Amino acid sequence: MPGRRQRIWITRAQPGADATAERVRALGHEALVAPLLAVKTLDDVEIDLTGVAALAFTSANGVRAFADKSGDRSLKVFAVGAATASAARAAGFRSVLSADGDVEALAEGIAARRGELKAAVLHPGAAEPAGDLAGALEKHGVEARRLVLYETGPVELTAAQAQTLTRADAVLLHSPRAAQVFAKVLKAHPAPKLRALGLSKAVIKPLSRTPLAAKVFPPFPLEAALLNLIERAP
Repeated sequence: MPGRRQRIWITRAQPGADATAERVRALGHEALVAPLLAVKTLDDVEIDLTGVAALAFTSANGVRAFADKSGDRSLKVFAVGAATASAARAAGFRSVLSADGDVEALAEGIAARRGELKAAVLHPGAAEPAGDLAGALEKHGVEARRLVLYETGPVELTAAQAQTLTRADAVLLHSPRAAQVFAKVLKAHPAPKLRALGLSKAVIKPLSRTPLAAKVFPPFPLEAALLNLIERAP
């Protein structure tokens, strides 16, 4: 039997925020869409795939940014999780493997297949990535390159917005960067009764010193598992 209707603050950047909102509403809850991050694609970037054997994506935003700038869909894709893998398939990539984990799990998954890679792995992503995938791959003996295609910046909330949002039942956090911005919001607008539901342990980590009613993450970094926490988390 479904529990009580809750007000859920969705902080992820668009267009992902609207997709998450639909899933939250389908569960019978109210979705408060107020992203804490905005994505800006960099214009003056050229993509050179010479010497590249595969692509590695740590976010759906990275997939979209690459797909907007390159029509090449022939390379094998390694994705950090299901949502990123889904975005890659939607963009037209045919060979897509998902690590269903974090950056380290992705690096380990790629390393396990390094015998198939005859050249470098290219990681198209943000100016400030959540983790150092290229560095992790190098430690595993895999040649890797980074390609910065976009940057994320904090979204400023008005005092009125912050006061309304912090009265929600729970907040959904999809990235460590969003959690960092969220923590800054709470310095000015404390919300000790608010529950923070993060996609992974790494996402929750920036909130270690932030007073909240709960700080939880699912056993697997999948959005379906994250949404299950809405009714199960204390």
